[in-house]
Amino acid sequence: MAKQETNINRAIRAKEVRVVDDEGGQLGILTLADALAAAAERGLDLVEVSPSAEPPVCRIMDYGKYKYQASKRAAEAKKKVARVELKEVKMRPKTEEHDFQFKLKNARRFLEEGNKVKATVMFRGREVTHPEFGRRLLIRMAEEVKDIGVVESHASMSGRFMTMVIGPLKK
Repeated sequence: MAKQETNINRAIRAKEVRVVDDEGGQLGILTLADALAAAAERGLDLVEVSPSAEPPVCRIMDYGKYKYQASKRAAEAKKKVARVELKEVKMRPKTEEHDFQFKLKNARRFLEEGNKVKATVMFRGREVTHPEFGRRLLIRMAEEVKDIGVVESHASMSGRFMTMVIGPLKK
């Protein structure tokens, strides 16, 4: 993605420009040379803010300060974006009650933090001939977390693994 750079000072190609000074007041339509002189007189830059206008609109400002504030705003906006991770909880068909409660506690914590949970049941050896044990375990987990999570993809078998994805409820 090519980022369109803003034209400043001598990079501006228009013959005449509408100029806005550093306080926001209109200086009117000036030739490029006069506009550059007005900016130099204030010790600031002439920045093209609306190149598609007729004539192009330029503003007298400190370009370095402007770029710094723009990057700060972008970083602040990026910080507020919610990141949802997929956390995994692995079990076996013969997982005992205490171990199941421990996995359940972790799954609840992940959902409360706003992450998705991928519950996986691993089958070894002949256990794979009884997928109903794994399905029962996953359905039980879904029932236990239904107050804070919703099943996004139901239990499905792929190879020796049965997986189910639970997402957090929207607040």
